[in-house]
Amino acid sequence: MEKRPFEGLKVLDFTWGGVGPFQANFLAYYGAMVVRIESASRPDVTRQHGNVNPREAKKMKENKTYLEYGPAFAVTHPVKKYGISLNLNRPEAVEIFKKLAVWADVLVESFTTGTLEKRGLGYDVLKELNPRLIMHRSCGYGHTGSMASQPGYGQTVTSLTGFYTITGWSDRKSVPISSFYTDHLSPLFGGLALITAIDYQQRTGKGQCIDQSQIESGINYISPLVLDYTVNKRTLPLTGNRCAYASPHGAYRCKGDDRWVAITVLTDQEWEGFCRVVGNPVWTQDEKFATLDGRVKNSDELDEYVNKWTEKYTPEQVMEMMQKEGVAAGVVATAQDSEADPQLKAYDFFREIEHPYLGKQKFFHPPGFTLSEATAELHRPVFLGEHTEYICKDILGISDDDFSRMQKDGVFD
Repeated sequence: MEKRPFEGLKVLDFTWGGVGPFQANFLAYYGAMVVRIESASRPDVTRQHGNVNPREAKKMKENKTYLEYGPAFAVTHPVKKYGISLNLNRPEAVEIFKKLAVWADVLVESFTTGTLEKRGLGYDVLKELNPRLIMHRSCGYGHTGSMASQPGYGQTVTSLTGFYTITGWSDRKSVPISSFYTDHLSPLFGGLALITAIDYQQRTGKGQCIDQSQIESGINYISPLVLDYTVNKRTLPLTGNRCAYASPHGAYRCKGDDRWVAITVLTDQEWEGFCRVVGNPVWTQDEKFATLDGRVKNSDELDEYVNKWTEKYTPEQVMEMMQKEGVAAGVVATAQDSEADPQLKAYDFFREIEHPYLGKQKFFHPPGFTLSEATAELHRPVFLGEHTEYICKDILGISDDDFSRMQKDGVFD
């Protein structure tokens, strides 16, 4: 059996929503033992998202099974984790948390600044208990500064990062990005930070605290615009699909119901290839399109010509013809396109997992890359508190009597 990179690493996942779980997943995919701490009295928000049959909802809520149906939770946690439920309003639950922190190598948490400190579980406390502990803290705005105490979700942070001021058309209002964008960007930086801290821990025996803010991670993706303002006091207006150094550049209508293809022409060489694909009609010979600068200045007119040509073909046909001539082009894919995509099938991207409540379900193959010497392992999402008894008794050595008493006292609610 292959040995995976993080095998033997012990991780506490005390996270909420999207960005934190993605961070812990990265370690779990490649062998880390991850214990997910939740609370039955305050379930993760993603457990409460989903399409539940109203006729079944009441019965499901009575026995809490509705918390296992949330598709948002399922796609956020498609990896093997051990689940424990702790009501941190109970002192004994706080003590169990501390024992787990002593056991762990890494703690990943993603709550608003002060949440752990209020319960006596801040980094300063946990560091005294376990000097080797790496504590990765991810929140909207970081744990210092004037905004540190403000709660933040991906959409609010995406807005504050500046993305919403650059998405939209010049004659309309800006268009919000329809996802928790920075939730997906931040883990790329957080994963690198964790690997760095784990390497340091293994070499020195010392842990450390990683303070990551989504706003800092997100702003890196629009850094040229920030630098442009810093140096030139210039802000980018809404430009739709326009690009200052490419034309044609945009999404063009194709044959079919709401079907589109994206095309980008960056160089004169690519323009020549583009012209060959469209058959070198008269308009391609116009002097105004002879240079990149001319094409950019006359993008509106050029786009009209391009749309008249692309609407005769399917997006797949346009993509294939353009790519053969060295022009960047791609289908504007729907979910149906993605599921049928031969390239994704070649990578075995969609995999089926058996779920006790939902039956067989398709999940994405994580985490966006493959290692030649190790396989990322998928698993159905952990149930809330699924392994509470095992964790308490087998990992922490809590006696049967004490465990039963804690159950009655609501420690695991």
